Amino acid sequence: MFARLERPCMRIARRFLVISLGLALFLPALAEQPAAHPVADWIKSAVIYELNTRTFSATGNFRGIEQRLDYLKDLGVTILWIMPIHPSGQLKKKGSLGSAYAVEDYYAINPAYGTKDDFKRLVGEAHQRGLKVIIDIVANHTSWDSVLMKHPDWYKKDVQGHIIPPNPDWTDVAGLDYRNPQLRVYMTDMLKYWLKEFDLDGFRCDVAGDVPTDFWENARAELNQIKPAIVMIAEANKPELLLKAFDLDYAWPLHSTMTNVMENGASAREIMANWASEHERYPKGALEMRLSDDHDEKRAIARFGERGALAASALVFTMDGVPLLYNGMEVGDTTESTAPALFENLPVFWSIAERRPAFLPFYKQLIALRRSHPALQQGETEWVQNVAPDRVLTFMRRGGGEEYFVAINLTNQPYAGMAAIPNGEYVDETPGRDETARKQVTLPALALGAWEIRIYRKVR
Repeated sequence: MFARLERPCMRIARRFLVISLGLALFLPALAEQPAAHPVADWIKSAVIYELNTRTFSATGNFRGIEQRLDYLKDLGVTILWIMPIHPSGQLKKKGSLGSAYAVEDYYAINPAYGTKDDFKRLVGEAHQRGLKVIIDIVANHTSWDSVLMKHPDWYKKDVQGHIIPPNPDWTDVAGLDYRNPQLRVYMTDMLKYWLKEFDLDGFRCDVAGDVPTDFWENARAELNQIKPAIVMIAEANKPELLLKAFDLDYAWPLHSTMTNVMENGASAREIMANWASEHERYPKGALEMRLSDDHDEKRAIARFGERGALAASALVFTMDGVPLLYNGMEVGDTTESTAPALFENLPVFWSIAERRPAFLPFYKQLIALRRSHPALQQGETEWVQNVAPDRVLTFMRRGGGEEYFVAINLTNQPYAGMAAIPNGEYVDETPGRDETARKQVTLPALALGAWEIRIYRKVR
């Protein structure tokens, strides 16, 4: 038996050496990279929760969010990202309500959500519970009936001089032109207003990559004069944004790759390759927000199924970067969020938790595990070879004197084999397992069912 085990381990070691040498090829490039914008520890250890005021509660307003703050705190999230709170434009709108991303007035609040006093109260109540609050800022475009239309020279135009959308498919919005210095001043002052008047903790910036980088850099410098301890999240996958302006951007390539692997049957090796590619082209120390679900995509549970959705979340929460939860995904909600649902009122179906009782405990335990251990928040990532790398991801997270080994089966085929990690004693800390299943095990022997995950802490 020992002889049979030795030969696969030797083959794994050789494969792992090849991968290590391959990764080493881009280390000189990494050495030449500039450093990313310094990111505070509270951001590095954060768990972000995106919510849509319109659909998050039965009342569809700020009071509805306020009534669920204790639930969010108990869930374990630390940053509440509230999708656009401004009035939605009605001219050329899509759907019956129009998109929250077609902003009519940056200084106003959608009256369906409440008043400015209601919003201040919400932020204050969140702060009392130790929760940070950020709002969505849509700086790239406005609605066609925006108050800014009195400044037509602030908009992009075609050769005939007509105001145009920023994208031909985005017919419900008009593109802003940041070549105009007055627009830049207006938008910077607007950001400062929300920070000063409502004590916000930062912004998630929609389509940030299509707004000039130097605008964001100048705006961040001015915002830091008001409140330096903020978080700025760019909806983009653009390395230069993380040099001075933003703390996080989107790990869109990982999202696409994960979908290709789990939904279309591509090799799990593509996820490792994507990780290596992103680390090669990004500034040193850069962080990305990792996600499997958000308002722009089909729900993860619809793409991957129940077990697949949990496996995808396990990957998002155990990799480097900062994880995102979206608007009811923690109970297994299937209510769509992207078009056409983005333009209608389709509330989260919270009662689905009764049909998916494993979901909420899984997410609570996963979040608590991440928040309790530095290795899972800010530790180094080392990919580990296994005997089925096309189906199974295995990696180590190391930091703060801790070592974690993570194994995730991204298919419906069971796995039994070895992993190229040192022999040792490990404690099973996998969320969703009962106490009798959590025990001390000896690795590298590993067995996983379909879509199954394991998270082990090395004890010796």
